Amino acid sequence: MLIPHPLLGPRDAQEFTYLGDAALIDRPDGLAADAAERFFDYGYLRDNPPGEHRELWFHEQGDRSWLVVTRNITTHEIVRVELARDVALARGRGR
Repeated sequence: MLIPHPLLGPRDAQEFTYLGDAALIDRPDGLAADAAERFFDYGYLRDNPPGEHRELWFHEQGDRSWLVVTRNITTHEIVRVELARDVALARGRGR
């Protein structure tokens, strides 16, 4: 599978490490009153629907960037690839 890296162009998936659901970007507030419950959900509960899914991939054998890959998990077709930093900044995280 080729991953179209936004900066480097098409790269073989073997250069990357899959790190799971991109929802991990939205880490809960550790100071919230219900922080323990939120961190349990954050760490252990995942949706696994068929179709398009946003995933975190780390370019371990390349520029060491984090990517958010939107991929159809049924067909493995890659629909979109974004730098995770850009996704986090757009959501108000990573400041």
